[in-house]
Amino acid sequence: MSLELDEKLLARILAIGAAFTTIFIVSGSVTDPVNVPKMLSLGVVSCAAIALVLSSQLIARLKDVRWLLMCLILFVFFMIVSVARSNSPLSQNVFGAYGRNNGLLTYFFLSFILISASTLRSNFEFLTQALLVAGLINVAYCLWVVSFGDFIGWSNPYGNILGTLGNPNFIGSFLGIFFAAYLAMSIDRKSNRTFRLSALFILPVTAFEIIESHAIQGRVVAALGVGIIGFLYIRGKFGRVVLSLYSSLVLVVGSISLLGALQIGPLTQYIYKTSVSLRGQYWLAGWNTGESNLISGVGMDSFGDWYRRSRDAHALVLPGQNTVVNAAHNVPLDIFAFGGLPLFCIYLLILSFALIAAVRVIVRSKNFDSTFAILLTAWAGYQVQSVISINQIGLAIWGWLLSGALIAFEIASRNESRNLNESTRVKIKSQKSVVIQPKMILAGSLGGLIGLILALPPLAADTKWRSAQVARTVPAIEASMASSYFNPQNVVKYLMNIQALEESNLSDLSHKYAVDAVKWNPESFDLWRALYFLKNSTPDERQLAFLNMKRLDPLNPDVASSQ
Repeated sequence: MSLELDEKLLARILAIGAAFTTIFIVSGSVTDPVNVPKMLSLGVVSCAAIALVLSSQLIARLKDVRWLLMCLILFVFFMIVSVARSNSPLSQNVFGAYGRNNGLLTYFFLSFILISASTLRSNFEFLTQALLVAGLINVAYCLWVVSFGDFIGWSNPYGNILGTLGNPNFIGSFLGIFFAAYLAMSIDRKSNRTFRLSALFILPVTAFEIIESHAIQGRVVAALGVGIIGFLYIRGKFGRVVLSLYSSLVLVVGSISLLGALQIGPLTQYIYKTSVSLRGQYWLAGWNTGESNLISGVGMDSFGDWYRRSRDAHALVLPGQNTVVNAAHNVPLDIFAFGGLPLFCIYLLILSFALIAAVRVIVRSKNFDSTFAILLTAWAGYQVQSVISINQIGLAIWGWLLSGALIAFEIASRNESRNLNESTRVKIKSQKSVVIQPKMILAGSLGGLIGLILALPPLAADTKWRSAQVARTVPAIEASMASSYFNPQNVVKYLMNIQALEESNLSDLSHKYAVDAVKWNPESFDLWRALYFLKNSTPDERQLAFLNMKRLDPLNPDVASSQ
């Protein structure tokens, strides 16, 4: 009985934590209202979950996923190797670049999420319900924004809906995942009539918001999800002939759509965007970075330090010599750049465990199961968007959580039916005297506290920096630049503070921090450029800065441009 209760508690922590991470934002007191809060939430949830697994009978289930566990251990090991060998700052490697936070800790937390989810054997409905709740909150928020304007006072240079993910592409993808998940639940006969009727309103509104996001990837993810759900539903209700016809139709439409994304065929005007060509350049730079650093990569979340020196000559024309990125807009290629070939291969192997598990379930069961359909379509939706986008924490948590859930679902379906799991849950509910053991609550709380301490520094530092921007005083700015565990530095903070001091005619201070900055990260083109243009920089410093800019941006004929 204790095992089932431990599992239920774990499922609730993962479900509520994933939903909260997706919707959690902080406005006003930080410069980054999206990423640092989500990293904090991820840290607390992941450490609480793994602590619960390690302190309960659930730990025995790790033997069922020992190969997955070994891969995750190797994944963490090669991340540490990448960090140790990186020329970029340790704090950037550990906490991630500003506005991304895809460093060592984030992937460490995501690994905890995946392995914890793999120990589940029932209660998968908690996960699917949490996904729907997070989706409904975003649908309601986006509808309000479209109808009345945004009540969150953050900067929105896109002019499109942002949701709680802070970017039209991210919210478009998440709404695409939600659209497919809601559709799967609404066509399940087990769903109540009210829920099924609600789909007549929710699905059209979600589709409208996906279009309003102007994110092609949202439409792609939604279409993929509908295609997978249609396959699972038709497979369970009709014969092979109908299924073959449906599969052929999906294949033809999918192929025409893919060609449209490549500027070929009748759908080009509806699917192709200039950003597709831009992503091609980002992908090439990511590949070049990994290829040049095959053994250990360039460091976690340090691709931004390498983009200029890894980009192709065509990138100087489109997107342009002054347009740079700190992510390859492709998660596997980012990981290739971060950790080289070992980390890249292990990441693909981890994904293969989930894919193989999904295929096994499909082969084993012919009936349509909305829970499995949601797990599969949401997982597939995340993977598709991950090859054309950035690893945003609010989305990434679902990708890693559902990878573990698919593996767990397949194990649970091997020897016993899900009806048995349902009856077990009913039995647990009927035992009024059964309560969750205090040691489990203590273990989860202690784990969450450790996660809080590990993940808090970026948020604490950003809060201090925002306070300095509001105060606009030299002591406040200098306090934000005092590096410590709870005040890690980043390139953007250095650049903005140096600029603020220089514009305030505090040239001695701006020069001091510019010198400190290039010592902190000698791989940053922008920091060397800041030193080059300061009034108080000496001729020798300018010469050194120029040589480093040429080293970091070898194809650019005019690195000293004021643009």
